[in-house]
Parts: sequence; C-alpha cells; structure tokens
Amino acid sequence: MRAVKSSKNKSTEEKLIAYFKENKITGWRRNYKVYGKPDFVLPDLRIAIFVDGCFWHGHNCRNTHPEQNKEYWQRKIGRNMARDKEVTDHLERLGWNVIRIWECEFLKKNRGLLEKRLKALYSKQRTDG
Repeated sequence: MRAVKSSKNKSTEEKLIAYFKENKITGWRRNYKVYGKPDFVLPDLRIAIFVDGCFWHGHNCRNTHPEQNKEYWQRKIGRNMARDKEVTDHLERLGWNVIRIWECEFLKKNRGLLEKRLKALYSKQRTDG
C-alpha cells in the first residue's frame, strides 16, 4: 500500500489555473519557496492556496474508506490532516492567509461554493492593484 502515491492533484491544479485565467487573477506563482509548499501563492497578497485531494487529506465528502489495511490508511490520512493543520497555523502566525480547496469543490454542483471562497482573491486584487 505504501506504493500508492498521489499524482499531485495535477488535474485539479489545472482547473484552478483555468479559474484564475477566467477571472483575470494575476500574480500567482507555483513552486514558490514558502513553508508547507502551497500549490499556489499570491506573494503580493500573502495568500497561500492548497488544493487538497479529498481522500488523501481526509475530507468526508464521499464514502471512500478502504477496507483493506484500514488502520494504515486511517493513520496515514490522520497524519496528513495533522500536518495540514500545523502548516496552516504556522503560515497564519507569519501573517499569511491560507485557503484550502478540496478537489470536490471543482465539481459543477459545488462550483458556487468554490467561487464564493475565491471571490475574495479577485476583489482584494482589484482594490490593491
């Protein structure tokens, strides 16, 4: 089971890039050197964005709970969740705004929630820029 690896949410990250382009959100960076390795950073606004896979980060949006090696997966996902909280807390103490986006928020039925959460990005960008 240790051989099962995440594909780094490439398709979800590409959807977020498309969202940024659709809404003319500029100034974002990938692979920006900041604690916790956010997927996207808007350094001028001090915003760190993480695109979290629902399974890997423990979002309870669907009933995907492996029956094989149950304890292993519970520990693994629990460690991921604890690390996510620690990273978020650390960045917020440094004055960063942290946005965690679940992969399920890119589904059509959840698009309104995603847009509401990200609206602050482009409204803040327009007032600052």
